[in-house]
Amino acid sequence: MAVCAAPTCGNETESQLKCPVCLKGLVESVFCNQTCFRAGWAVHKAVHPAEDGKEFDPFPNFTYSGPLRPAYPLLPRRTVLKDIKKPDYAQHGKPISEMKNDRTGKITILQEHEINKMRKVGKISRAIIDKVASHIKPGVTTDELDAILHKECLARGAYPSPLNYYNFPKSMCTSVNEVICHGIPDQRKLEDGDILNLDVTIYLYGYHSDLNETYYVGDKAKCDPDTVRLVETTREALDLAIAKVKPGLIFRELGSVIEDHATKNGCSVVRTYCGHGINSLFHCQPNIPHYAKNKAIGIAKPGMVFTIEPMLCLGTHRDLTWPDGWTAATQDGKYSAQFEHMLLVTEDGCEVLTARNDDSPGGAVKRI
Repeated sequence: MAVCAAPTCGNETESQLKCPVCLKGLVESVFCNQTCFRAGWAVHKAVHPAEDGKEFDPFPNFTYSGPLRPAYPLLPRRTVLKDIKKPDYAQHGKPISEMKNDRTGKITILQEHEINKMRKVGKISRAIIDKVASHIKPGVTTDELDAILHKECLARGAYPSPLNYYNFPKSMCTSVNEVICHGIPDQRKLEDGDILNLDVTIYLYGYHSDLNETYYVGDKAKCDPDTVRLVETTREALDLAIAKVKPGLIFRELGSVIEDHATKNGCSVVRTYCGHGINSLFHCQPNIPHYAKNKAIGIAKPGMVFTIEPMLCLGTHRDLTWPDGWTAATQDGKYSAQFEHMLLVTEDGCEVLTARNDDSPGGAVKRI
């Protein structure tokens, strides 16, 4: 069964209504009905190749905050094998189970058999992100990295959690330079001097695992003092926050730890996005803000699993969303970095379920 190509739909459909422009390019984009076709046309047409065959900016009238531009056309949504277990939103784009859970406000405490599954999924997600990261170099496109991620997920029987989550079109998020988060993989080639965040979430054994890292592209970025200060401060801020996690921790206290370290190093902390609970649901309680004086609710107890994922910026913490409805960039166009781990609260501390391996690509570099 095909998936409706309207960017605001994402439902599976047996309709035979196809985009005539896509058909000329031997791509079959199917729409539920004329309503979906008309409503989604303004955004859908951006995936059509340009007449000269070159890459193009689908939003030429948008005022970007920095030099980065999206490079379209986007390739069609990648397919997932029928026998792979999928989250509820895979069919229609709406995480119904999350929506129902949000009304309860409860924080899930996992049982031992559930924890064991999450440990396995965490290790597999680490292996996948490491495999993708090993291909980062100047000249590679973020869509090529997305294809590698998708292949690695399917090879392990996992579903790439971002795919069709609220109609997200790709299998992971790739955020370059001034993009804070939720960047959509496209045809732009990575350049020496870029920084790139890979945000990987997989769904396997009925559970999600979520992690992300920021990587230096080439050697040029490692030679820029401000870039290194940003990336390493963000990495350190996450480590400092993790060190505080144990039973009895008041979740709102983590923001103070992160913002204190950021401020000391001349960085700001993004407030729009936060860490979150994760288990059989992609996002759930508790919310983990990364800035000081937040009003997060909850106290850590053994068996809780959540992410901490601070986003720091060289300039303002305020964000700007691109017309694609996903890509969040800094309002001043200055670089942003992010790191994320998935944590299990234990009886006397916490366990990092997505911990790096000795041979994991990337890693800390010395400040200049």
